[in-house]
Amino acid sequence: MSAYPSPLPATMTAIAIAAPGGPEVLQPVNLPVPMPGPGEVLVKVAFAGVNGPDVAQRKGAYPPPPGASPIPGLEISGQVARLGEGVTTLLPGQPVCALVSGGGYAEWCLAKAEHCLPVPPGLSLAEAAALPETLFTVWHNVFQRAYARDGEALLVHGGTSGIGSMAIRLGKLFGLTVIVTCGSPAKCEAALALGADHAIDYKAQDFVAEVARITDRRGVEIVLDMVSGDYVPRNLRCLAEDGRHVTIAVQGGAKAELNMAVIMSRRYTLTGSTLRPRSDAFKGLLADEIAREVWPLVAGGELRPVMDRTFPLRDAAAAHARMDAGAHIGKIVLAA
Repeated sequence: MSAYPSPLPATMTAIAIAAPGGPEVLQPVNLPVPMPGPGEVLVKVAFAGVNGPDVAQRKGAYPPPPGASPIPGLEISGQVARLGEGVTTLLPGQPVCALVSGGGYAEWCLAKAEHCLPVPPGLSLAEAAALPETLFTVWHNVFQRAYARDGEALLVHGGTSGIGSMAIRLGKLFGLTVIVTCGSPAKCEAALALGADHAIDYKAQDFVAEVARITDRRGVEIVLDMVSGDYVPRNLRCLAEDGRHVTIAVQGGAKAELNMAVIMSRRYTLTGSTLRPRSDAFKGLLADEIAREVWPLVAGGELRPVMDRTFPLRDAAAAHARMDAGAHIGKIVLAA
């Protein structure tokens, strides 16, 4: 096992969930520094991204999959500190960002080597930590599951969220027309400034009618849905023939009543996914494709995450309070 730096501390600060509840249940604890197993690396965490699944886990609605750390945090950046057996693709001291299945809210975190991406010059470690979870999610769901193509239109709910802002940036880089919904005129303005082609204030406007107007009643080819529930039948009314509806969260409820005759007659595809429970092999293949197709845009400075605020690791509760308030635009990160 290669060493960098030497020696390692015996313990670290991490953020544990004392019990399901509000942001106040996030508490700093002292834990042993983990050691990497075969195919893993130990990363000295610089920053950890804060995401919707972390909030759901804190509330008790999204438990970690078997074998995953109970510490929240699904994306990190930092320096490789130790190499596990068989790791030959990374070097001690190398700056990386990584998709992890848990454990990100800590000073040290284990990551699968195949789930790490190098941090190129010009990309800050704070920005790097804000990329993996949203980039992997949007790429898989919009481009792999919904097979987005140049010239198509994409409707995204929550346009200024981490996922929404990544969908805007990535969609525009790959030739999509991006329509978003937001909860206020200020957020609509922010979404347009991020690159969205159209922004709909869903509290003041009927987004179904607005999508029809914007598309001359043709509809969009893809809906990226984080709401579900009673939004689904409304989303389907926004779809063009042969449209694809992709669900990645159920913030508005898990059940929807659908007219299957409409789905058949208009040849809709309804799909969805969750990323965290997927196999290491799947995530490795996804990382490989992102490294080929998207990472050159990151290295060239064309793709950057939208950054909201940075909080110290020990203030994870304050970061979650900001998430709960819905005031953020883009990504919140924790500085370890």
